[in-house]
Amino acid sequence: MKLFVFDHCPYCVKAMMLVGLKALPVERVYLQNHDVESRIAMVGANMVPILQKADGSFMAESLDIVSYLDNLDGKPVITLASQADAVSQWQEASGYFSSRLLYPRSVLLGLPEFGSQEAIAWFTQNKSAMIEMSFEKALAQTADYLEGLAKCWPRLDWLQLPSERGNKLNIDDINLFPGLRNLTMVKGLVFPARVRAYIEEVAALTQIDLYDDRVV
Repeated sequence: MKLFVFDHCPYCVKAMMLVGLKALPVERVYLQNHDVESRIAMVGANMVPILQKADGSFMAESLDIVSYLDNLDGKPVITLASQADAVSQWQEASGYFSSRLLYPRSVLLGLPEFGSQEAIAWFTQNKSAMIEMSFEKALAQTADYLEGLAKCWPRLDWLQLPSERGNKLNIDDINLFPGLRNLTMVKGLVFPARVRAYIEEVAALTQIDLYDDRVV
């Protein structure tokens, strides 16, 4: 099987979490960010992640891929969500700040999906439009966005570490962790101790690399 992904994409990370958690023999293939044609050829839409199954067929939708991979051996381990509303509220509150912190930095880390200037330009154009400002301006306003994000942390006061629940993961973790993991690329961002412990524990369980060694 092959999993077509971008390293920075939260939806892709959801699928990659299952590959690492269950040590599945899935080849990770990094697409170039601007290569829309390849994605459409596989699933008829411009989306990632994309899983190519053993029979050669393709499937998309991150949570569908998570469920498929988790059930391959007939022994699913991901349990149902218990804090879905709280996760959504955190994402809604923090999204304005995190998008402006993450988009400009994603193209500066040497990630495989940005292996050409065309890929960088395509991402920059599209994401600049989404945040309604240039990446340069967003980077210049980092302090403001860090301040705004800091005010959102109390929305995660319910967070329970995997080590406190038998190192088991649930759908809340699948939805929450990718965005928190990406924030490890932001230089000067100080995580609350419990949130940082959560990130490290989930990363270890799922074999997902953090960005601590390349902060910008």
